[in-house]
This record gives sequence, structure tokens and C-alpha cells, in this order.
Amino acid sequence: MFSNQDQFSAAAKANFESQFAAATALANKAFAGVAQLVDLNVSAAKASLEHSTAAVQQLLSAKDPQEFFALSAAQTQPNAEKLLAYGRNLASIASSTQSEFTKAAEAQIAETTRKVTALVEDAAKNAPAGSENAIAMLKSAIVNANAGYAQLTQNTRQAADAIEENITKTVKQFSQVAEKPASRAKK
Repeated sequence: MFSNQDQFSAAAKANFESQFAAATALANKAFAGVAQLVDLNVSAAKASLEHSTAAVQQLLSAKDPQEFFALSAAQTQPNAEKLLAYGRNLASIASSTQSEFTKAAEAQIAETTRKVTALVEDAAKNAPAGSENAIAMLKSAIVNANAGYAQLTQNTRQAADAIEENITKTVKQFSQVAEKPASRAKK
């Protein structure tokens, strides 16, 4: 019995250390994603400020209202393209971060499942006679937990795919709408 207590204690400690390492890894991935997002937003703000300054100077140099409106219309397409590029970069960062989270979580769950299964198998070898039903129930609980996680993973992937598909459709529709005024301005 003392051997089993030592095993469970060691397993609990190893599981805690593993969970802490996984939480640290996920936090690092989250910070990396946030850093990318901050970089993207700072770059976009800087580019927007530079573009706005140049656009205002160009508009102020217009000699008549017709030239002013022509210049204004000509700036629509570059603005739309920049907005689309920003949206694509944002979606890429979100998709990449989500993918890294999923991989880390899957690896952690697989490792934890492996350790728990090994512990249960080891405990089953040393279990007293008559505990077969308890061991079978424990094994069944592990199988059910794994099945639940597999379903959750599948649902999460489907949701992420749907979000990515919606972003792609939105970007495509927006670029089609943005191209219309620019093509009219060129005529």
C-alpha cells in the first residue's frame, strides 16, 4: 500500500509540474500572439498617419473641386487594399496563435493521458483481489474523457475553420465593393 501511495504522490507531483509547464508554454504563446498584434497595430497606425498626412497634403494642393474629388476617389482603392492587408494579417496572427494553442493542448492532454493510463495499469497490477470493477470504471472514465476531448477538439477546429472561411468571404466581398469606386474614378 505504501508503494501505491508513493506512486500516486509522485504521479500527482509530476502531473502538477506538467500542468505548470503547459500553462507557462500557453502563456508564452499568448504573449507572442499579443506581441504580434501590437506590432501589427503600431505598424498600421504609423502607416495610416503617414498616408493621411500625404493624402491631406495632396488634397490641399488640388486646384479646383473636380481635381479634389478625383484625388479623393483615387485614394479609395489604396485605403481599401491597406485595410484588406490588415485584416489578412490579423486573421493570420489569430489563426497561427489558435493553431499553436491547439497543438500545445493536444500534446499536454496526450502526455497526461499516457501518464494516467500507465499509473492505472500499474495500480491494477498491485491492486487487491476484487478491485477489478473499480479499475475497469477508472479505465472507462479515461476512455470517456478522451472521447469528450476528441469531440471538443473537432468542434473547436470546425469553429475555427468557419471563422476563417467567414473572414475570407468578408475580405473578398469588401475588396469587390472597394474596387467599384476606384474603377469609376479611373473612368
